[in-house]
This record gives sequence, structure tokens and C-alpha cells, in this order.
Amino acid sequence: MIHILFDQSSAGSLRIAFREKGIDKKEQIISFWDMFSIGPFRGLHEEAGQESRFDWMKDVKNDEFGEFLEYIQSFQKTIDRILSIPEELLIFIWTADNAHEQTGLRFVLQLLKGKNNDVTVINTTKSYSELFKTGRRRQYTVLHSGEINPDKLQIIYDQGEGRVLTDHDREDYENEWISLSENQETLRIWRNGRIVSVPEDYYDPFIIQRAKKLHRKQETKDFMKSARLIGEVLGHLDQYVGDEFLEYRLRKLIEKGVFDVEGSLIAMRYYSVKLR
Repeated sequence: MIHILFDQSSAGSLRIAFREKGIDKKEQIISFWDMFSIGPFRGLHEEAGQESRFDWMKDVKNDEFGEFLEYIQSFQKTIDRILSIPEELLIFIWTADNAHEQTGLRFVLQLLKGKNNDVTVINTTKSYSELFKTGRRRQYTVLHSGEINPDKLQIIYDQGEGRVLTDHDREDYENEWISLSENQETLRIWRNGRIVSVPEDYYDPFIIQRAKKLHRKQETKDFMKSARLIGEVLGHLDQYVGDEFLEYRLRKLIEKGVFDVEGSLIAMRYYSVKLR
């Protein structure tokens, strides 16, 4: 069987789960190193579309340690592996209720278009909620698959959680992908069970709001570490967009003069910010 996931953390946890069960030699795992809730998608299954996305991601990703080339190579290698999956293998796609993994699901099904493999989608948010009810008034909701530990991922798999896609299901997902890829917006959120495209500066007011709150905790308004602000935003966000995108938007706000900056913008840990 082939298992496709959308981040290194969940893929690593699933590998641990399979290793502990002694089936890691039989179960193949493919994972992306990307954030599908951000960036352009037009023609992403083709070389020109990938180049366009990489150009956009250059402004988002921190390349302090020269990792951008590794990101490009990993992306292309993952696509090649998916395209070369033999048709006799069963495919499991693991996804949670967030724009990143749900967009990734639709992209993978576009890559698999024309293949006759049986495809099962495992929704980790739904499965976790059903299998691990705590009985408490406030139920924990999985934001992304990387939050789930290996033991619980193994239980989700053993319980046979998942939905086998019909031809009609796959056609619907493929059509949704076409619609998504034609949209010019470069930010997506998960709202009311669907992917919604929003303007790139959608979270800018929220970043400013959290900065104001941190300033109120200071004796006198002063610079704060950018990583502190990004962590504050991430901790109160109900969406999964990643810290790189939020830091990218912080740099855009600096360019607009919303924030003053102290230090080098080469990487998040090197600079501090203060609202003007």
C-alpha cells in the first residue's frame, strides 16, 4: 500500500507507528514538504506551474541555510513518486480539516487522474474526534495531522477509518482542483467544510491586533522579538498556514511602515519589531 501525507511530521509519526507494528517494509509513505494553503496553483501539475509557484515561494521561505533548492527538489521528487505509482497498489491519502491538507488532497487526485488505483481518504480530524472522545465539555479538535502521535495514528489505521472514493467522488475533487487552481488568490482557509480563497493580506489585521496586545503587557512600548509575535499569532489562529507565511506578512507590514524594525531581516530570530 501507498500512504500519502502532506507534512514531514505526520509522515514521521506514521513511519514510527508502522515500525512498531512491524509493517514498515510493506507500507510505503510519500510526503510533501510544502504548505498548500498558500501560494499560486495554476498548472501546478506541469513544469511551468511549478516554476511560477517556486518564484512566489522564494519571497516566503527563509533560505538562510540554503534549503530552498532542497525544497524544490523534494517537491519534484514527490510528484514523480506519485506519478509512478503502479496501478495495482492501494492508495491511502491522509488529510485533516484544514485548507493545506484538503488542497493537497485535491492536487494529488489531479496527479492520479486516469489511474485506476483504489483510493481511500482518511480524515484524521473526523477519525480522532470519533475514536478518542474524552467526555469533557470541551472536545479537542485536530487542526492538522502532524498533531497526532504515532500510537493514535496506528489506532486510526487499524480501525479501518477512511472512505473509499468512487469515480464520482474523484471527478468532484478533480473539478474542485481546477476551480482552485484558476483562482488568483494566494491564501486559502477552511470554512464551513470547504476551501475558501481569500486575499493574501487577510491575516494582517490579526497580526497587528496581537502585536497591540503584546505591547500592552510591556511597561513601556518597546521592540519585541519577531518570533514572539509570530508565536502569539500562531497560538491564537484557528487555521493552518504555517509560521513562514505569517513572518512573510510581517515583513510586508514592515515594508508598509506599520512596524518599525531593529536587526536583520535575513531570518526571524535576527530582528525585533514595534508598532509605529
